Amino acid sequence: MANKPVLLLLGIDCPAAIEAKYNKWYDEVHIPMLTKFKGVKRVRRGKMPKEEPGMAPYLTMYEFDSMADYEGYMKSPERTAAVKDMEETFKDVKFTIKWRVIYDVIKDTKK
Repeated sequence: MANKPVLLLLGIDCPAAIEAKYNKWYDEVHIPMLTKFKGVKRVRRGKMPKEEPGMAPYLTMYEFDSMADYEGYMKSPERTAAVKDMEETFKDVKFTIKWRVIYDVIKDTKK
């Protein structure tokens, strides 16, 4: 069986009081720490243009070439260091990962 790409999606909610700090940290610190792991192929972030009640306004998508790469990432020292940094950086006011889900890519269409 051939390796299938894997997507890890996170829905994140962030208090307005720390939104600027959160975005700067996520883009300039957190993603660079995580992408040191060679199995992370791509990271994309998005924000809903208009918040909807009960929905996570932020989305982060991590792409891996295979489930083995994803599993290696979850146990990696890079991820461990990034989680520790996250806990230290946001020890007083936290953002919330509302949901986390993994998908196998079944079709990738590029134009």
